[in-house]
Amino acid sequence: MSSGHAANPGPAGLVALAMACFTFFAVHTGQVEGSAIPLLGIWLIGGFVVQVITGVMELQHGNVLGGNIFTFFSAFFMLVTGLELIFKYFAGMNGWAIDARIDGWAWLALAIALVSWTPGYFKAPLSLLGVVLALDVAVPVIALMDLNWLPHSLHMVSGPFLLLAGLFGLYTAAAVVLNTVFERTVIPTGGPLIKPQPVPHGGTGTSKAH
Repeated sequence: MSSGHAANPGPAGLVALAMACFTFFAVHTGQVEGSAIPLLGIWLIGGFVVQVITGVMELQHGNVLGGNIFTFFSAFFMLVTGLELIFKYFAGMNGWAIDARIDGWAWLALAIALVSWTPGYFKAPLSLLGVVLALDVAVPVIALMDLNWLPHSLHMVSGPFLLLAGLFGLYTAAAVVLNTVFERTVIPTGGPLIKPQPVPHGGTGTSKAH
């Protein structure tokens, strides 16, 4: 039954994120062989479709934090990474020489953005903050490994944190969907570390800069 207004797209975006985290965990920890890389690229392109829709809808709902994060995740973590994995696989098969350190510089910018925006999630449910904090570990490690500033053996660090982010994402997605459908707390997500400010009597709780 439709309620006549747009629904929260966040759960779909979190499921797409969890898919990426789970599959990267499998790659980083040797759960799958290198021949799986092109298939992973295709899965990430599919995740791009979900996350770009999520990002645009979140922005339309006025969610500046989640909307922007889902939007740049969709472009770079999903689409670009998916296409690059397919390209790198065939480059390796054909002996093409490429300097993949450029990926590290790109991931470094994304990592800095993610970490610097993390305090905004102190006002989010704890389970969603858990997603971001786990990524705050995994993404910088990936960036520094791609730059060859850290040894690639640290995949055994980034992998588990990616899995943790995926698990928190699936938990949060299930909570949002089920709590909304049943109109009560079926799955608790934990209160935010920073509580929303109460709206002053007779005011809107917002101010404009002049």
